[in-house]
Amino acid sequence: MIGSATGVAIGITGLGSNVPETVMTNDDLARLIDTSDEWIRERTGIRERRIATRDEALSDIALPAARQALAEAGAQPSEIDLVICATVTPDMLFPTAAALMADTLELRNAAAYDLAAGCTGFMYAITQAYGMLASGLSKKTLVIGADVLSKTLDWEDRSTVVLFGDGAGAVVMEPVSTGGFLGFELGADGGGGVHLSYPGSGSRYFDGSKPSLEMNGREVFKFATRVMVSSATAVLEQCGKTIADVDCYVPHQANKRIIDYAVEKLGISPERTVVNVDRFGNTSSGSIPLALVDARAEGRLTEGALVLMTGMGAGLTWGSALLQWGGKAQLGNAIGLPAAVVA
Repeated sequence: MIGSATGVAIGITGLGSNVPETVMTNDDLARLIDTSDEWIRERTGIRERRIATRDEALSDIALPAARQALAEAGAQPSEIDLVICATVTPDMLFPTAAALMADTLELRNAAAYDLAAGCTGFMYAITQAYGMLASGLSKKTLVIGADVLSKTLDWEDRSTVVLFGDGAGAVVMEPVSTGGFLGFELGADGGGGVHLSYPGSGSRYFDGSKPSLEMNGREVFKFATRVMVSSATAVLEQCGKTIADVDCYVPHQANKRIIDYAVEKLGISPERTVVNVDRFGNTSSGSIPLALVDARAEGRLTEGALVLMTGMGAGLTWGSALLQWGGKAQLGNAIGLPAAVVA
């Protein structure tokens, strides 16, 4: 699925992030499993990650990020009419993490639901939010991308425990005066889903012990390097842009080798690429919003900057978005949108 933005300018007016306090370094992991700091850094680029405690659930980690985004956007609780939480590790299957957080944040006028698209979740969620806002079904949306994948891992499986960390990011999206999202590209290949899965976590019965995340690293790497390039190229072409126009490239932070491959194939300079996988590991749905916060802290998200985001993950899924950063919030009805019908 690919599409360009409508005539309505929809952008990000608030941004926030949060990670657990507990830092687990590669040396810490080496005391648990047969690995080393050198082995992990050479193959992934990761040197440390944040890990949730036993008592920290998804909503505990995500709420501070949501509060930051709401405060930055100057959004009153009554103004948020939709909450989308992209995650595959909610507090529980139901009630949804989105509904629980909407209640805690006192967002009494908001519809709320969770969205599961693996590490691509945030890209799917901002695309859905854009559609709701552009159609007038929503006037101001809170989108959260967060995961605590540490709680899905087999901590004796060296191939997975070195990769993942926990973290959250959030954005407020609404009509803006200038800039905003220019286009999106999403896709899925369920046939490849077996290569990155969590068997036993749903209604299908599987023989075996406690469910845990399973990954065919070789096949996922091949998939990731292909779609990181093809998806980004597709959205650029759809929007009439080239990689030379991109000021800031925000790829999913899964593995430094995957990012390096995409940078080389796309032809974008490392200086225009955001990389924080070394500090956080793969935080799944939290990856891209966490990287956006870092990009801003580094001075990359200047007014008018063209930002390219691409994610990929379980499903198998992928997605890209092109965004012109900046633009002040504008009330929906002031630009001719119909009244919101999401109660």
